[in-house]
Amino acid sequence: MEERAEPPDERQGLLAPYRVLDLTQDLGAFCGRMLADLGADVIKIEPPGGEPTRSRGPFYEDTPHPERSLWWFVHHAGKRGITLDSTTPSGRELLQRLCRTAHVLIEDFPPGYLDLLGCGVGALHKARPSLVITSITPFGQTGPYSSAPASDLELMALSGCMSLAGDPKREPLRITHPQSGYWASVYGAAGTVLALSHAGRTGEGQQVDVSAQASLVSALAHAPMFWDLNRAEIKRAGVFLVGRTITGARMRVMWPCRDGYLNFIIYGGEAGRRTNQALIQWMVEKGTNVPADLREKDWRRFEISTVTQEEVDRIEAVIGPFFKTLSKSEFFQGIIERDMLAYPVLTSEDILGDPQLLARGFWEPVEHPELGATLDYPGPFVRLPDAPCRIRRRAPLLGEHNEEIYRKELGLSAEDLAILKEGGIM
Repeated sequence: MEERAEPPDERQGLLAPYRVLDLTQDLGAFCGRMLADLGADVIKIEPPGGEPTRSRGPFYEDTPHPERSLWWFVHHAGKRGITLDSTTPSGRELLQRLCRTAHVLIEDFPPGYLDLLGCGVGALHKARPSLVITSITPFGQTGPYSSAPASDLELMALSGCMSLAGDPKREPLRITHPQSGYWASVYGAAGTVLALSHAGRTGEGQQVDVSAQASLVSALAHAPMFWDLNRAEIKRAGVFLVGRTITGARMRVMWPCRDGYLNFIIYGGEAGRRTNQALIQWMVEKGTNVPADLREKDWRRFEISTVTQEEVDRIEAVIGPFFKTLSKSEFFQGIIERDMLAYPVLTSEDILGDPQLLARGFWEPVEHPELGATLDYPGPFVRLPDAPCRIRRRAPLLGEHNEEIYRKELGLSAEDLAILKEGGIM
């Protein structure tokens, strides 16, 4: 009978009974982090010389070092870590032994690479039928692009995200910080939890096949629906929004204010009526010269779908100068008090001092004894009353848990470990 995980200890997290082997390098690294936050025992396996991503900046106190990479800290927090050269016969044997103790294996190698290690899906399921194998790749395990490599730039382009970002008269843009790995990891984590539930009920493991390109479709938000509903193909428009009207009118989305930028769109419907009316009243209270037709406008009759560009321009010509008189914090406080749809565009510094995040205790302190410091991390992606989702340890140092896992859990002797080290396998 296949070994099953014990019922979860909710104090430790929903996934506390489960062991996850993390063979990811880049694209799927955050998947393991999410599972670790949920309480799983995630073991990061990296080459004896260290994963190349340890050299990815920025670095703590701007000191380049494989144990100071902030990228490594964020993506591997909560995990234990061991070193293993799985390309050698002895390394492959150890990997196979580890797989027999695990409930999940996550990897982001090119399709077919695990077969070369003797750890393909068929071989792993033969040895452990309930094992969940989560494979995260740029384009999935099958299809014409399955073997093609891709950076974040190419994934953002081929998913369609870049087609909507940037000024229409210039080249398309991608978000500065790479996003594709996070979207793929979210889908990988969700698929893993579903597959674990299935394995728990049936004893049957599955392969979770995640395409980063397909995962990024969600990042387009409502854009794909424009074709389905209106047969309209949305084009990038810079700081403007198009596609909301049958007249072709465009509305500004991003506005300069006194100390940065804010987001405001002229809305329709009941929510728009409240927001537009509240904004006009706010400007009047502040002594702004608001034309009589706007002060007296019946926003209940305002139809966003049929508004003309001339009317939009007349409204925006008044509200634009008003926004320039406000700071981001003044704007935010004002829209909260008036129950308006809008928000300031926050910088990293703004987010760190955000009163809502501070009030919720969002920032989670994590001790780094090797640095003699405690660092604040972004907090859990979900709050569960009886099963905490949290960071349980800082990211592992290189080979930090070799002794603990190889000797205490796999039963290797000190002599075995010495041979593995001497041979460059561990």
